Amino acid sequence: MRILTKSGEKMLIPDKSCGIIWIYKHLTDTVRQGTGCSMKKARILVVSSANIDFVQRMRRVPYSGETVVETGESYSYVPGGKGANSAITFARFGADTVFTCRVGRDSNGRRLKAIYEREGIDTRYIQEDPEVPTGLASILVEENGKNRIIVYPGANMTMSEEDIEAGFTCYPDALYLQLEIPDAAVIEACRRANQDGIPVFIDAGPARMDFPLDKLGRVEVFSPNENETRIFTGISPANEDSCIRAAVKLSTLVDAKYIVLKLGERGSFIYDGAEYWSIPAERVKAVDTTAAGDVFSAVMTYVYLQNGNIVSAVKYATCAAALSVTRPGASTSIPMLEEVVTYARNKVAAENGEVAQADGSGAPADAEEGTEKA
Repeated sequence: MRILTKSGEKMLIPDKSCGIIWIYKHLTDTVRQGTGCSMKKARILVVSSANIDFVQRMRRVPYSGETVVETGESYSYVPGGKGANSAITFARFGADTVFTCRVGRDSNGRRLKAIYEREGIDTRYIQEDPEVPTGLASILVEENGKNRIIVYPGANMTMSEEDIEAGFTCYPDALYLQLEIPDAAVIEACRRANQDGIPVFIDAGPARMDFPLDKLGRVEVFSPNENETRIFTGISPANEDSCIRAAVKLSTLVDAKYIVLKLGERGSFIYDGAEYWSIPAERVKAVDTTAAGDVFSAVMTYVYLQNGNIVSAVKYATCAAALSVTRPGASTSIPMLEEVVTYARNKVAAENGEVAQADGSGAPADAEEGTEKA
């Protein structure tokens, strides 16, 4: 943990209370649901987007005017959308997940709704638009796992204040938002949450320079990625000093308790207005990073709601995001709670010098070499 003093100097204070061993020993039972844990099962209202993802895999993105032919099963249609990815993540971690979104009255919309229901998501507040098609995202994924995404929002952009009002009748414990829906819907959802004393968590993408951040009201956690941070602040968070400057500027634009910058393979950066923490990423071989940010933000939110500790929540989210990038697809890459718990257990074993067990309960032989210690 580092503290910004009044003179602007940075002081480093050892922080042993929130390492990965602490997370595994003290958090595993907390986040497990239905295993004797007495904690209340959080009801999370996700107000966001739902898409069908057209995923195209390639060795590299073609140059302008170039045609590239890919062989094999190099494209697929899968459920996606930042809101849907997060809702599925919450459900797989055991949250009581309620999803408010808009889809078209078409085959894609019906397919998506059926998928959400199989995941255990409450779909009562998903509205079907009779005139506008279900949203579509075209995702280009290169061999190195890097991606480029073009979103055709479709029905997502028809979400209304009436849709928001209906969603809040579920009496949520928390509101989770992204910015793939109309500004008015985001602002109205925040207003209602603030009015009812419900904490607001915002995964701040996609970003626009003209988005009215000052109208969001009180936010518990505001979390943009690198590019979104640059768009909102004009500062690229390329190193610790620029992360500090960007986070400080964001804190003047958004009334947030915590700013959490998602920095991809460099990890994440937490700022609370006085102190900051740099959390390293896990070292894994990335296959597809499409849903990593959605998984990270959802797991961070879920764990934070359970224990109120933003640092341990971010570290647990880091493990979940690391698992997600080792798999292709968006919703198909989202891990189950038990997988993340096993990953954390293996990490603890590696730090203790233990050998992997046949059931995966120990650490793989190369875990210590291939994993950056948190």
